[in-house]
Amino acid sequence: MKVLALIAAYRGKGMIGSTVEAVRSVADVDEVVVVDDGSSDGTAEEAAAAGARVMIAPSNLGKGGALEGALGRIPAADVVLLLDQDLGGSAKEATALLEPVLAGAADVAIGVLPRQAGHGGFRLVKRMSAALIRRLSGFRAEEPMSGQRALTWEALAAVRPLAGGFGVELGMTVDAVRGGFRVAEVPVAMSHAPTGRNVSGFVHRARQGRDHLRAALHRMSR
Repeated sequence: MKVLALIAAYRGKGMIGSTVEAVRSVADVDEVVVVDDGSSDGTAEEAAAAGARVMIAPSNLGKGGALEGALGRIPAADVVLLLDQDLGGSAKEATALLEPVLAGAADVAIGVLPRQAGHGGFRLVKRMSAALIRRLSGFRAEEPMSGQRALTWEALAAVRPLAGGFGVELGMTVDAVRGGFRVAEVPVAMSHAPTGRNVSGFVHRARQGRDHLRAALHRMSR
């Protein structure tokens, strides 16, 4: 089975290279594609040097837009592995995500990362997103905002077009469950770059919450 890893990156210089190298070390991964979402800091060059195939968005489209644009231009694979840019060496743990999908035990596997000390805010956005997913699909999500996912090509096709911005994760989960696909959450020993309780961290989480709410409202009308 062909496995394609797809990473949306924005201003990821200094972290995307180590993430790509770690993903390429995963035995089941055949190719790593990085879509540079309008960065100007050398993200694309670093990703290419690490061995990824690089696609460059014409402008900053947001996470969902960047992924959707890339998916429209790459050949089909049996399984697509979606990962965040800042996993670094821990991206090698993606094996745990791929196992249930490759074994036919799940159509969508969502990574549940261990809680990092000093990382994150007050979990308000996470709780809101989990509540929205449950209301819209009945699925009880432990990690509603996780960007670490493995999907069969059939499941991925069914959840497209992807929701915009950071709402891509909520939209993907709701649409997959509604479509009758088997969604499982899987513990993975991965870690993100720290996002603390500071101004930039709260702004980032506010954007995530806004995008998740938009994705949910769109699905309430369907």
